[in-house]
Amino acid sequence: MKGTVLICCFLSLLHLQAAAEEEEGGADFISALRDRSHIDETLRLATEEKSGDYAGAIQRLRNVYHSSIKPMEQAYKYNELRQHEISDGEITSKPMVLFLGPWSVGKSSMINYLLGMNDSPYQLYTGAEPTTSEFTVITHGEKIRSVEGIVMAADSSRSFSPLEKFGQNFLEKLVGIEMPHKLLERVTFVDTPGIIENRKQQERGYPFNDVCQWFIDRADLIFVVFDPTKLDVGLELEMLFRQLKGRESQIRIILNKADNLATQDLMRVYGALFWSLAPLINVTEPPRVYVSSFWPYDYAPDTSRELFKREEISLLEDLNQVIENRMENKIAFIRQHGIRVRIHGLLVDRYVQTFKEKMSYFSDPELVFKEIVDDPDKFYIFKSILAKTNVSKFDLPNRDAYRDFFGVNPITNFKPLTAQCSYMGGCLLEKIERAITNELPALLSSINSGKQPGLSSCETTGCGEKPKNRYRKN
Repeated sequence: MKGTVLICCFLSLLHLQAAAEEEEGGADFISALRDRSHIDETLRLATEEKSGDYAGAIQRLRNVYHSSIKPMEQAYKYNELRQHEISDGEITSKPMVLFLGPWSVGKSSMINYLLGMNDSPYQLYTGAEPTTSEFTVITHGEKIRSVEGIVMAADSSRSFSPLEKFGQNFLEKLVGIEMPHKLLERVTFVDTPGIIENRKQQERGYPFNDVCQWFIDRADLIFVVFDPTKLDVGLELEMLFRQLKGRESQIRIILNKADNLATQDLMRVYGALFWSLAPLINVTEPPRVYVSSFWPYDYAPDTSRELFKREEISLLEDLNQVIENRMENKIAFIRQHGIRVRIHGLLVDRYVQTFKEKMSYFSDPELVFKEIVDDPDKFYIFKSILAKTNVSKFDLPNRDAYRDFFGVNPITNFKPLTAQCSYMGGCLLEKIERAITNELPALLSSINSGKQPGLSSCETTGCGEKPKNRYRKN
C-alpha cells in the first residue's frame, strides 16, 4: 500500500513538471512572435482617408469613360480585338496585389502575416507541400466570410465577372474571402496556386496561363516570390515571365525565408537567383529583389535581423505608394485604354475607306477585302495613321490581329468615322480625343493639386531608401 502511494506521488510530480514545461514552452512560443507595429506605421493604417474626394474623382472618371471612350469602343467592337472590356467594377475596384511564384515559397504565409490572420479560422492554409490549389481573392467585408467563385463571377458589382469566360472548372478553383481589415479597405490581395514544373497545364482543368494573364493585366503590384530551395526555372515559370513582359515596373521579386541561411550562403543564393532570372527579364535596370522572411515568427538567431527588417519596411513602402497613387494609376490606365481604342477606331475607319475606294461595280467584295487585309502595307493603312495623327508606331497593334478581327466582324458592318456624328452627341472621334488630351489630364491635375505631401515612414523607421512610384501605369 505504501509503495502504491509513493508511485502515485511520483507520477503526480512528473505530471506537474510536464505541465510546467509545456507552459514554459508556450510562453517561449508566444514570445517568439514578431512585432507587427511597423506594418501599421509604414502603411499608415491609423490615418483616415478622404473618402469623399476619392468617390467624387471615381465618379468623374466613370462619366468620362462612359460618355467619351465607351461609345467608340462599342461602335468598333474593340473588346473583340483585345478581349479586355472595362466594367464599372474594375473602375471602382481597389488596387490589386498579385502573388506569384513556385509552390511552398511562402506566398500564403506572407498574406497571413500582412493581415495578421495567423491562428484565425480564415487564415490561408500553409505547409511544406503544395497547398494552394485555388486562386484566392482576399477583399474587405463587414464580416468574415468565404465567397464561392461562381458567386463572385455572377455579381456584376465586383470586378471579377469577366472570369466566367474561363469556364466552370476554373470558377470552382476561385475562392473569395471577405474580412474587416484596415489594409483591405485600401487594397485587394490575390493568392495564386504555386507553379509546379512537373505538372502539365491540362491536368489543372482550366487555362492556367490565361487566367494568370487576366490577373497580371489588372494588377497594380506583382510579388514574384522565391525561397532558397526553389531557384530553378522550368517551362511553366518561363512562360509566366513571358506573360510579365511590359509589366516590369510592377514586378517586385522577393527572396523569402532568408533567415534560414547563414550570411555567406545567403549571398550565394542571391547571386544564383539573379543568374536564373537574367535570361527572363530583358530590361536595362536590374530588378529590385527584397531579401527577408515574411511570416509572423521572429528571425532565426545569428542572422542579419536589421537587414531583413529594413528590406521588409522598404517593401511595405512600395505597397503604400501603390495605395496612395491608386487614383492616378486608374486615370492613367483609362487614358491608356482610350488611346488604344482611338487607334483601333482610326484603323478600322481606314480599312473601311480603303475598301470603299477599291470597290467598283464589277469588283468581287471578298477578293478586294482579302487583298486589303492580307497586305495592309500595300494600301498604306498603318502608315497613313502615323502620318495624319499623333500616334506612335510603338502603339500600333499587330497587323495579323485585324485579319482575325475582320474574319469575325465583316467590314461592311462598320461605318466610317465621318458618319459617327450626331447633332446632340457630337462626333465619336472628337469626344475621345477631348477625353485623352483635356478631360483626363485635367482630372489628374486636380487629384495631384489636392494632395498633401506626407512624412515618409522611412524617415521615422530609418529604412534609408526613399520610395519611388516606379509602377505608375503610363
